[in-house]
Amino acid sequence: MKMNRRDWLAAAVAASAQAAGKGATALCVCGDRYHNSDYVRVSLGKTLVKEAGLSIDFSDEIDLLNAKNLSRYKLLILLRDGMTWPDGYSDNNSNAAYWSSGRPPVKSEPPVPKHEAKPHYWITADQGKAIRGFIERGGGGLFLHNVTYIAPHNNDFRDVLGAVTQGHPPIRPFRVKVVNRNHPITQGVNDFLVTDEQHFMEYQKDRKHLLLESVNEDGLAWQKYGTSSAAGWAYDYGKGRVCYLAPGHMLTVFWNPEYEKLQKNAVRWLLRQS
Repeated sequence: MKMNRRDWLAAAVAASAQAAGKGATALCVCGDRYHNSDYVRVSLGKTLVKEAGLSIDFSDEIDLLNAKNLSRYKLLILLRDGMTWPDGYSDNNSNAAYWSSGRPPVKSEPPVPKHEAKPHYWITADQGKAIRGFIERGGGGLFLHNVTYIAPHNNDFRDVLGAVTQGHPPIRPFRVKVVNRNHPITQGVNDFLVTDEQHFMEYQKDRKHLLLESVNEDGLAWQKYGTSSAAGWAYDYGKGRVCYLAPGHMLTVFWNPEYEKLQKNAVRWLLRQS
C-alpha cells in the first residue's frame, strides 16, 4: 500500500526513535520564513536538551502535527507562525540573509519567471483537533513566541492557546515582569530585560492564569495597545497542561539566565515533575 507523505513522515520519526533505542519525550515543530529552525534547535538544545535532560525530536515538518504522530509524545513544543510560502516570497526579506532594502537588485541570467507570492495559512481543521485532543487527553503544550499567529486561523488551536496575536513592533529592549510568583513555573525567577520582538496579543482566558507581562519601559507604545502585554501563562486543559511564553525571537533571549529558568520550570510543570 502506498504511503501518503504524512504517514511516511510519522514512520520516519518512529524509525529514528527506535534506532536510538527509545522514543523522544517531546516533539518540537519549529521554523518559518522569519524564524529559522536552526536557532530554535540550538537554543532549546542547550536549555532543555543538554541542561534539563529532555529528549526532543526537532522538525520543521508541519505535517507531523497529526493525531497519530502526536500520540508518540508526552509534550508538544511549538515555535512557528501560521504561514508557509509554497509559491515563493514577494521579496528577499529573510531569504538567505539578503535584505532587499538598501541592497542592489538581485540578478539572474536567464531571469527567474515571475511568481505570485502569497502566504498559505497551513493549519487544517484536523490539525487543530489533533493538538486539542493531544492536550485534553493528558499531553503537555509548550507554546512559544509567535504561535499566536496560528490562532486566527483555527478555533481549536486558539482555544488551547488562549490568545490571538495583535502584532509586534520592531526588535527593541523591554522588560519581562513576573506577575505571579507563586506558580511552579515562576519559582526562583526574577524580572529580566531582553532585546526582542515584544509580542502583543489578546489574552482570552482567566487572568488568574497569567504569569508574565512584557513592559516597554521607554514608553514606546505599539499602535493602540500601549506599552505592555500579557507575556506568559499556564493552566490545566482537560487532562493536560498548557504553557505559553512570549519571548523567543533570538538565541540571546532563550539564553538569558532568568528565561532559562522559566523554560526548564515550564517543562517540569507540563510533564508533572513539579
